[in-house]
Amino acid sequence: MPKGDHGSYLRIDVEEGGATEVPIPQEVRDALVGGVGLGTWICLREGGADHDPLSPRAPLVFAFSPLVGTPLTTSAKFAVVSRSPLTGFLNDAISSSHFAIEGKRTGYDALVLVGRAPALSRVVVEEERVEVRAAPELAGRAASECGMAGFRTSAIGPAGERLVRYATLSNDGRHAGRGGAGAVMGAKNVKALSVRGSRRVELFDPRGVVAAARDLSSRSFGPATAKYRELGTIANVLAFNRLNVLPTRNFRDGSFEGAPEISAEALHAMDRIGRESCAACTIGCEHIFRAPGGAAVRLEYETLFALGPLLGIADRGEVLEAAALCDRLGLDTISAGGTLAFAMEAGVGDLRFGGGVRPALEAIAARQGPFDLLAEGSRRASQVLGRPELAMHVKGMEIPGYDPRTLHAMALGFAVGTRGADHNRSGAYELDFSAEGFDVGRVVEIEDRTAAMDSLILCKFLRGVFPDFAREGAELLRLVTGRDIDLMAAGRRVCDLRKRFNVKAGWRREEDGLPERLLGGGLSRARLDAMICAYYRARKWNDAGLPGEEDACGT
Repeated sequence: MPKGDHGSYLRIDVEEGGATEVPIPQEVRDALVGGVGLGTWICLREGGADHDPLSPRAPLVFAFSPLVGTPLTTSAKFAVVSRSPLTGFLNDAISSSHFAIEGKRTGYDALVLVGRAPALSRVVVEEERVEVRAAPELAGRAASECGMAGFRTSAIGPAGERLVRYATLSNDGRHAGRGGAGAVMGAKNVKALSVRGSRRVELFDPRGVVAAARDLSSRSFGPATAKYRELGTIANVLAFNRLNVLPTRNFRDGSFEGAPEISAEALHAMDRIGRESCAACTIGCEHIFRAPGGAAVRLEYETLFALGPLLGIADRGEVLEAAALCDRLGLDTISAGGTLAFAMEAGVGDLRFGGGVRPALEAIAARQGPFDLLAEGSRRASQVLGRPELAMHVKGMEIPGYDPRTLHAMALGFAVGTRGADHNRSGAYELDFSAEGFDVGRVVEIEDRTAAMDSLILCKFLRGVFPDFAREGAELLRLVTGRDIDLMAAGRRVCDLRKRFNVKAGWRREEDGLPERLLGGGLSRARLDAMICAYYRARKWNDAGLPGEEDACGT
């Protein structure tokens, strides 16, 4: 009997209503651990790179990890993996909630949806039962309104039903946000996935796990996480503004004159309700604010940036209301903001920098009139309108709130990211904000470490808690599974596997880069290309950016 794992995944055909248990080879679990690594392997095995992401045959993977269900802080996470309808490449979105714990207790290391249900449906998974249940009453509802008594649920909002290419999946108020996983689920005519179970995995060293959990919880209250507890990630606003790295008005500028009005300090003084934690988390980074209309809003830096400075909006109330609306509609806030910023500069409709955006968000989610095009994302919209130079994206993924003209390690991370422009899969910005400075080898190392954390899965806010993550993370995994695994090697395999997926899905060398607007001065096209080539060499890929002949885990 494996420790920490169940050893199989459940493939659910929502069209036929049947389910098949599929074994996961031990060598795959050793090589890729779980989470995004396991999810990527399953997605490849199920043909995810071969099919249009919105086709019935495209798989949608909910992958758990060995640490889920243990008392280790921040371990209640899962990865949602598919081919992205926004980029056409691999998408792995991570979310935290009790859904992860309950999902693993169904007795599987992952749940996979394929096919298209004949009517809008809820998929119900228990230990010995799978049911695809017609649920017409859920049409048009917010994900938060799709719960089921006694179960934990991951659901889509109206945007996912209408296949908006950056629609989210939501659970317990948290989101698997980027890349359009909500549209993939909507294309399957599945509104909600509800899970319940009682199958707990065995632990290799239960006492050791409890001792490690106590130690990690204690350290999670230290100075490395103080920022997240005290002000949350929105503390970045004023700091980034001072450094001229706060993207403003569609990346035309790096600072925003209205930053003080929407800063963490202003929000905490005027609008804060309280603070919450994710499931099984001791950090408590979620800061909740009251929107003018009364809604309670979880606000993080990326949402604040995307619906504030990026759109030239300094009205705190408007930002909070827009954030609440995105949650209700099921829209990724970064891509929604990036697409609206493009539309404002391109002169779409009556959109303008600094103006209200809630009617536009409603119209995007409903695919109404000219906003139907904006539901396709900034890359597709810019191509149709003949203004590709105004779309700030990489591989179709709108760029997060870090200005790469100054942050060169982050620029490289954005340019080569397999998911597109992505601060969560690279984390290279920590070099830009340190005395260490730019180093390609360190960019690769941080990316490998991040992939390993996303496969365990542990929250990245713990990264400063570990003096030596590779050693300590491997020990946590050993206590749970009994297996001695080199986590950094596993992280590197995951990064290689992601690239192999993209190559199979049609990736080309020219996909790795940045918009022309973000090049110039210290970050020229020639310098970025040299950085990308150095990155390929550090990964032992060829000059075209292709991995070698060795195939990770038989894929």
